[in-house]
Amino acid sequence: LSLSLSLSLAPPPQFGVDNVLCHVADPTFVGFCSLRGADCGVKTIAKADPHEKVGVLASLGGKPHVVEYSEISTEMAEATREALSGSGTRLLYGAAHICVNWFSLPFLRAFAAGALGEEGSASLPLHVARKKVPCLDPDKGGGSVPLQPSEPNAIKLELFIFDTFPHAAKLVALQVPREHEFAPVKNAPGAASDSPDTACAAFSRLCVDRLVAAGGTVKAPRPCVAANSGNGSRPRPLLEISPLVSYAGEGLEERVAGREFELPQHLC
Repeated sequence: LSLSLSLSLAPPPQFGVDNVLCHVADPTFVGFCSLRGADCGVKTIAKADPHEKVGVLASLGGKPHVVEYSEISTEMAEATREALSGSGTRLLYGAAHICVNWFSLPFLRAFAAGALGEEGSASLPLHVARKKVPCLDPDKGGGSVPLQPSEPNAIKLELFIFDTFPHAAKLVALQVPREHEFAPVKNAPGAASDSPDTACAAFSRLCVDRLVAAGGTVKAPRPCVAANSGNGSRPRPLLEISPLVSYAGEGLEERVAGREFELPQHLC
Protein backbone atom coordinates (compact mmCIF):
# COMPACT_ATOMS: atom_id res chain seq x y z
CA LEU A 1 0.00 0.00 0.00
CA SER A 2 2.82 2.41 0.80
CA LEU A 3 4.42 1.69 -2.59
CA SER A 4 1.10 2.24 -4.37
CA LEU A 5 0.68 5.58 -2.62
CA SER A 6 4.24 6.66 -3.41
CA LEU A 7 3.71 5.83 -7.10
CA SER A 8 0.28 7.56 -7.15
CA LEU A 9 -1.35 4.40 -8.46
CA ALA A 10 -5.10 4.28 -8.91
CA PRO A 11 -7.02 2.68 -6.02
CA PRO A 12 -7.80 -1.01 -6.68
CA PRO A 13 -11.38 -2.08 -7.43
CA GLN A 14 -12.50 -5.35 -5.82
CA PHE A 15 -15.03 -7.81 -7.22
CA GLY A 16 -16.38 -11.34 -6.83
CA VAL A 17 -14.98 -13.77 -9.37
CA ASP A 18 -18.30 -15.63 -9.67
CA ASN A 19 -20.07 -12.69 -11.33
CA VAL A 20 -19.82 -13.20 -15.09
CA LEU A 21 -21.18 -9.72 -15.87
CA CYS A 22 -18.76 -7.85 -13.61
CA HIS A 23 -17.24 -4.80 -15.31
CA VAL A 24 -13.66 -5.14 -14.07
CA ALA A 25 -12.06 -1.76 -13.29
CA ASP A 26 -15.18 0.01 -14.57
CA PRO A 27 -14.03 3.57 -15.40
CA THR A 28 -17.49 4.97 -14.63
CA PHE A 29 -17.47 3.43 -11.16
CA VAL A 30 -13.86 4.30 -10.41
CA GLY A 31 -14.41 7.87 -11.59
CA PHE A 32 -17.64 8.18 -9.59
CA CYS A 33 -15.92 7.13 -6.37
CA SER A 34 -12.87 9.30 -6.96
CA LEU A 35 -14.83 12.43 -7.87
CA ARG A 36 -16.99 12.02 -4.75
CA GLY A 37 -13.90 11.89 -2.55
CA ALA A 38 -15.05 8.59 -1.04
CA ASP A 39 -13.20 6.23 1.26
CA CYS A 40 -15.29 3.31 -0.03
CA GLY A 41 -17.65 2.80 -2.95
CA VAL A 42 -20.10 0.01 -3.72
CA LYS A 43 -22.22 -1.10 -6.64
CA THR A 44 -25.77 -2.18 -5.90
CA ILE A 45 -28.73 -3.55 -7.84
CA ALA A 46 -32.42 -3.62 -6.99
CA LYS A 47 -33.39 -6.83 -5.21
CA ALA A 48 -35.44 -9.20 -7.35
CA ASP A 49 -37.75 -10.03 -4.43
CA PRO A 50 -37.80 -9.50 -0.65
CA HIS A 51 -36.16 -12.83 0.10
CA GLU A 52 -33.48 -12.94 -2.58
CA LYS A 53 -30.33 -14.36 -1.00
CA VAL A 54 -28.17 -11.24 -1.23
CA GLY A 55 -26.84 -8.82 1.34
CA VAL A 56 -28.33 -5.33 1.43
CA LEU A 57 -26.86 -1.90 2.05
CA ALA A 58 -28.23 -0.33 5.22
CA SER A 59 -27.44 2.23 7.89
CA LEU A 60 -26.89 0.90 11.41
CA GLY A 61 -26.22 3.41 14.14
CA GLY A 62 -25.64 6.06 11.50
CA LYS A 63 -22.91 4.03 9.79
CA PRO A 64 -23.03 2.12 6.49
CA HIS A 65 -23.24 -1.67 6.71
CA VAL A 66 -23.99 -4.62 4.50
CA VAL A 67 -26.51 -6.88 6.22
CA GLU A 68 -26.29 -10.47 4.99
CA TYR A 69 -29.52 -12.22 3.93
CA SER A 70 -29.01 -14.76 6.70
CA GLU A 71 -28.90 -11.96 9.28
CA ILE A 72 -31.90 -9.89 8.19
CA SER A 73 -35.32 -10.45 9.75
CA THR A 74 -38.42 -11.26 7.71
CA GLU A 75 -39.92 -7.93 8.81
CA MET A 76 -36.91 -6.00 7.52
CA ALA A 77 -36.74 -7.99 4.29
CA GLU A 78 -40.39 -7.24 3.48
CA ALA A 79 -40.50 -3.60 4.66
CA THR A 80 -41.45 -1.08 1.94
CA ARG A 81 -41.45 2.66 1.32
CA GLU A 82 -42.97 5.00 -1.22
CA ALA A 83 -40.97 5.14 -4.44
CA LEU A 84 -39.28 8.49 -5.12
CA SER A 85 -41.11 8.62 -8.46
CA GLY A 86 -44.42 8.38 -6.63
CA SER A 87 -45.35 5.21 -8.51
CA GLY A 88 -46.11 2.61 -5.86
CA THR A 89 -43.79 1.23 -3.22
CA ARG A 90 -40.27 -0.17 -3.16
CA LEU A 91 -38.39 -2.35 -0.73
CA LEU A 92 -36.96 -0.29 2.10
CA TYR A 93 -33.86 -2.50 2.13
CA GLY A 94 -33.77 -3.12 -1.60
CA ALA A 95 -30.21 -2.11 -2.53
CA ALA A 96 -28.49 -5.47 -3.01
CA HIS A 97 -24.73 -5.56 -2.55
CA ILE A 98 -23.10 -7.46 -5.44
CA CYS A 99 -19.54 -7.56 -4.07
CA VAL A 100 -18.16 -4.93 -6.44
CA ASN A 101 -16.35 -2.41 -4.26
CA TRP A 102 -13.78 0.37 -4.37
CA PHE A 103 -11.43 1.55 -1.64
CA SER A 104 -9.18 4.59 -1.49
CA LEU A 105 -5.54 3.79 -0.77
CA PRO A 106 -5.32 6.08 2.29
CA PHE A 107 -8.37 4.33 3.78
CA LEU A 108 -6.90 0.86 3.15
CA ARG A 109 -3.57 1.84 4.69
CA ALA A 110 -5.23 3.37 7.74
CA PHE A 111 -7.41 0.29 8.27
CA ALA A 112 -4.52 -2.14 7.80
CA ALA A 113 -2.42 -0.15 10.26
CA GLY A 114 -5.17 -0.32 12.88
CA ALA A 115 -5.58 3.44 12.87
CA LEU A 116 -9.39 3.40 12.55
CA GLY A 117 -12.19 2.64 14.98
CA GLU A 118 -12.30 3.41 18.68
CA GLU A 119 -8.73 3.90 19.86
CA GLY A 120 -7.47 2.33 16.65
CA SER A 121 -9.15 -1.00 17.31
CA ALA A 122 -10.85 -1.53 13.95
CA SER A 123 -11.11 -5.20 13.00
CA LEU A 124 -13.33 -7.48 10.94
CA PRO A 125 -16.03 -9.42 12.82
CA LEU A 126 -16.63 -13.12 12.28
CA HIS A 127 -19.83 -14.28 10.56
CA VAL A 128 -21.35 -17.71 11.06
CA ALA A 129 -22.16 -19.74 7.94
CA ARG A 130 -23.72 -23.19 8.21
CA LYS A 131 -22.48 -25.50 5.46
CA LYS A 132 -22.94 -29.02 4.14
CA VAL A 133 -19.41 -30.43 4.33
CA PRO A 134 -18.53 -33.96 3.11
CA CYS A 135 -17.11 -36.04 5.92
CA LEU A 136 -16.61 -39.61 7.14
CA ASP A 137 -19.58 -41.42 8.65
CA PRO A 138 -18.61 -42.32 12.24
CA ASP A 139 -21.27 -45.06 12.34
CA LYS A 140 -20.10 -46.99 9.26
CA GLY A 141 -16.95 -48.88 8.43
CA GLY A 142 -15.17 -47.72 11.51
CA GLY A 143 -15.40 -44.12 10.37
CA SER A 144 -13.99 -44.75 6.90
CA VAL A 145 -17.18 -44.44 4.78
CA PRO A 146 -17.63 -41.06 3.01
CA LEU A 147 -20.82 -39.19 3.87
CA GLN A 148 -22.53 -36.50 1.79
CA PRO A 149 -24.76 -34.68 4.31
CA SER A 150 -28.24 -33.60 3.24
CA GLU A 151 -28.37 -30.89 5.92
CA PRO A 152 -25.76 -28.41 7.18
CA ASN A 153 -23.39 -30.23 9.48
CA ALA A 154 -20.61 -27.70 9.94
CA ILE A 155 -20.10 -24.11 11.01
CA LYS A 156 -17.76 -21.94 8.99
CA LEU A 157 -16.48 -18.62 10.35
CA GLU A 158 -16.10 -16.00 7.62
CA LEU A 159 -14.58 -12.55 7.28
CA PHE A 160 -16.21 -10.13 4.82
CA ILE A 161 -14.39 -7.25 3.20
CA PHE A 162 -17.52 -5.07 3.40
CA ASP A 163 -17.19 -4.96 7.20
CA THR A 164 -14.66 -2.21 6.60
CA PHE A 165 -17.53 0.06 5.49
CA PRO A 166 -18.61 1.28 8.98
CA HIS A 167 -15.13 2.74 9.43
CA ALA A 168 -15.35 4.89 6.29
CA ALA A 169 -15.85 8.62 6.72
CA LYS A 170 -17.63 8.64 3.35
CA LEU A 171 -19.17 5.75 1.43
CA VAL A 172 -20.93 6.17 -1.91
CA ALA A 173 -23.17 3.73 -3.77
CA LEU A 174 -23.85 3.42 -7.49
CA GLN A 175 -26.98 1.47 -8.44
CA VAL A 176 -26.61 -0.35 -11.76
CA PRO A 177 -28.92 -2.46 -13.97
CA ARG A 178 -28.99 -6.12 -12.92
CA GLU A 179 -29.16 -7.32 -16.53
CA HIS A 180 -25.94 -5.46 -17.34
CA GLU A 181 -23.83 -6.21 -14.27
CA PHE A 182 -24.94 -9.22 -12.23
CA ALA A 183 -24.97 -12.87 -13.29
CA PRO A 184 -23.52 -14.97 -10.46
CA VAL A 185 -22.51 -18.62 -10.69
CA LYS A 186 -23.49 -20.31 -7.43
CA ASN A 187 -25.32 -23.46 -8.49
CA ALA A 188 -24.53 -26.53 -10.57
CA PRO A 189 -25.06 -26.70 -14.36
CA GLY A 190 -28.72 -27.24 -15.21
CA ALA A 191 -30.03 -25.33 -12.18
CA ALA A 192 -32.86 -22.89 -12.82
CA SER A 193 -30.95 -19.88 -11.52
CA ASP A 194 -27.42 -18.67 -10.79
CA SER A 195 -25.83 -21.49 -12.80
CA PRO A 196 -23.18 -21.52 -15.54
CA ASP A 197 -26.02 -21.85 -18.06
CA THR A 198 -27.98 -18.82 -16.83
CA ALA A 199 -24.78 -16.76 -16.57
CA CYS A 200 -23.78 -17.59 -20.16
CA ALA A 201 -27.28 -16.70 -21.37
CA ALA A 202 -27.18 -13.37 -19.51
CA PHE A 203 -23.79 -12.51 -21.00
CA SER A 204 -25.00 -13.44 -24.47
CA ARG A 205 -28.09 -11.22 -24.09
CA LEU A 206 -25.89 -8.29 -23.09
CA CYS A 207 -23.63 -8.87 -26.09
CA VAL A 208 -26.65 -9.02 -28.41
CA ASP A 209 -27.93 -5.72 -26.99
CA ARG A 210 -24.54 -4.11 -27.61
CA LEU A 211 -24.33 -5.49 -31.14
CA VAL A 212 -27.81 -4.21 -32.03
CA ALA A 213 -27.07 -0.81 -30.46
CA ALA A 214 -24.02 -0.57 -32.73
CA GLY A 215 -26.13 -1.17 -35.85
CA GLY A 216 -25.82 -4.92 -36.26
CA THR A 217 -28.61 -7.49 -36.43
CA VAL A 218 -28.92 -11.08 -35.24
CA LYS A 219 -30.39 -13.75 -37.48
CA ALA A 220 -32.67 -16.43 -36.05
CA PRO A 221 -30.18 -18.96 -34.63
CA ARG A 222 -29.39 -22.24 -36.33
CA PRO A 223 -29.54 -25.43 -34.24
CA CYS A 224 -26.62 -25.74 -31.87
CA VAL A 225 -24.54 -28.90 -32.19
CA ALA A 226 -22.97 -28.66 -28.74
CA ALA A 227 -23.47 -31.41 -26.19
CA ASN A 228 -26.65 -31.54 -24.16
CA SER A 229 -26.71 -29.22 -21.16
CA GLY A 230 -27.76 -31.99 -18.82
CA ASN A 231 -31.43 -31.11 -18.42
CA GLY A 232 -32.62 -32.70 -21.64
CA SER A 233 -32.42 -29.59 -23.81
CA ARG A 234 -29.66 -28.31 -26.01
CA PRO A 235 -27.91 -25.08 -24.94
CA ARG A 236 -29.11 -22.02 -26.78
CA PRO A 237 -26.75 -20.55 -29.38
CA LEU A 238 -24.79 -17.71 -27.80
CA LEU A 239 -23.01 -14.52 -28.78
CA GLU A 240 -19.75 -13.54 -27.13
CA ILE A 241 -17.97 -10.26 -27.80
CA SER A 242 -14.41 -10.49 -26.57
CA PRO A 243 -13.38 -7.70 -24.17
CA LEU A 244 -10.34 -7.31 -26.43
CA VAL A 245 -12.77 -6.08 -29.08
CA SER A 246 -14.97 -3.90 -26.88
CA TYR A 247 -15.08 -3.32 -23.13
CA ALA A 248 -18.69 -2.15 -22.90
CA GLY A 249 -19.99 -1.80 -26.45
CA GLU A 250 -17.79 1.08 -27.57
CA GLY A 251 -16.09 0.92 -30.97
CA LEU A 252 -18.32 -1.84 -32.32
CA GLU A 253 -19.85 0.16 -35.14
CA GLU A 254 -16.98 -0.40 -37.55
CA ARG A 255 -17.17 -4.16 -36.95
CA VAL A 256 -20.93 -4.78 -36.94
CA ALA A 257 -22.90 -1.86 -38.40
CA GLY A 258 -25.07 -3.02 -41.32
CA ARG A 259 -24.10 -6.68 -40.86
CA GLU A 260 -26.21 -9.67 -39.89
CA PHE A 261 -24.81 -12.29 -37.53
CA GLU A 262 -25.97 -15.87 -37.12
CA LEU A 263 -25.50 -17.45 -33.69
CA PRO A 264 -23.48 -18.98 -32.16
CA GLN A 265 -20.89 -16.31 -32.79
CA HIS A 266 -17.66 -15.19 -31.14
CA LEU A 267 -16.37 -11.74 -32.07
CA CYS A 268 -12.69 -11.61 -31.30
